[in-house]
Amino acid sequence: MIVAAKCTSKSSTEIADNTQVPAASAKAGSSDIHSRNSWWAAAVRKVVSGGSMRRFQERVLGSVRTDVSSSDGDIWLLGVCHKISPHEATGDVDTRNVFAAFEQDFSSKILITYRKGFDAIEDSKYTSDVNWGCMLRSSQMLVAQALLFHKLGRSWRKTIDKPVDKDYIEILQLFGDSEAAAFSIHNLLQAGKGYGLAVGSWVGPYAMCRTWEVLARNPREKNDQGEPPLPMAIYVVSGDEDGERGGAPVVCIEDASKRCSEFSRGLVSWTPLLLLVPLVLGLDKVNLRYIPLLQSTFKFPQSLGILGGKPGASTYIIGVQNDKAFYLDPHDVKPVVNITGDTQEPNTASYHCNISRHMPLDSIDPSLAIGFYCRDKDDFDDFCSQASKLAEESNGAPLFTVAQSRSLPMQVTSNSVSSDNTRFEEDDSLGMNLVNDAGTNEDDWQFL
Repeated sequence: MIVAAKCTSKSSTEIADNTQVPAASAKAGSSDIHSRNSWWAAAVRKVVSGGSMRRFQERVLGSVRTDVSSSDGDIWLLGVCHKISPHEATGDVDTRNVFAAFEQDFSSKILITYRKGFDAIEDSKYTSDVNWGCMLRSSQMLVAQALLFHKLGRSWRKTIDKPVDKDYIEILQLFGDSEAAAFSIHNLLQAGKGYGLAVGSWVGPYAMCRTWEVLARNPREKNDQGEPPLPMAIYVVSGDEDGERGGAPVVCIEDASKRCSEFSRGLVSWTPLLLLVPLVLGLDKVNLRYIPLLQSTFKFPQSLGILGGKPGASTYIIGVQNDKAFYLDPHDVKPVVNITGDTQEPNTASYHCNISRHMPLDSIDPSLAIGFYCRDKDDFDDFCSQASKLAEESNGAPLFTVAQSRSLPMQVTSNSVSSDNTRFEEDDSLGMNLVNDAGTNEDDWQFL
């Protein structure tokens, strides 16, 4: 749910089942303020319970569009092409059959939304993440897909006529809404404190990526036995070590190898790898030169999609069809579900969506992050090959580039630009504040 155009700070009124009243309203002589806050809390709670939340969210994301047209061409969904063309939908063939494979693939992706009724986060009174947790939920979805691909393969589909996969249930348990779940919203907030994550506050993609890096590392430092909750190394790709330089980020092969070695404690030279690439592709809107490049990333077999949406309203974008971006939406509010391994047929319906929503790709917030999963060294080499080809086709403005070492100069094309003239300053409450030190034109630069 989005009440304002941007969820930028802690709300004085917490939505759903609990209400936080500002300290000032509790003081003597402030009964009017208290009354207004109570009225507002009751009004918003009525909206939530009355099912009107979707209309609020649509004011930010735009009208929910669910039509899938054969005239718009094939759909690329996380590295898989679903052949949808006009000639396939003609004759006596049921039109629905044309989209059946896409619909099954889409509905098999894990959906993680706002929840209400979980245990309070730390010492706060928050028992719901409504109105501020959409970026955290979107990132949970991306990591959940990486785990699905790792444990069950890209071809896995959720079915109703077969026993539930044990690995699938174990993945969902990792994202439960309690401190006991390794990748819960509770633990994400704890791990991200150094990057500005706080209960009730919105967060940007860069801080979210770094938070996952911290969260995945901490359990390994505390426990040397057994498989870690995230069985893969994480590599956050940015312009420099601190992610505060402009220009296209560089996927450094030596850095990726180092992450794998650290993850395995030097036991093997390569491990499964989750790459996260935070980007800022413009000021108020995505520079149109990057749209074809973003579309092409969904053709990578390693694609994990995009953390993106409208300002302050994060979604998880998992596919494209021409100029459409198909996404999973975290803004629906659902009660907490406790999935345990003891239940033979646990109810997992709230973790999937049969409605394929989409929005124009060029309307998304320029602050976003792209994810990729590489199963092994060969898969990583293939990713680097495709990424290098995409950079060569970018006309001097790549999303990111590939280099063997940081010490080597970056040479994508003859008119590649230096990455030393732009900087940004991150403010999680406002997304990304961009500062152009050299006064360069937005059309000629990619900001990070």
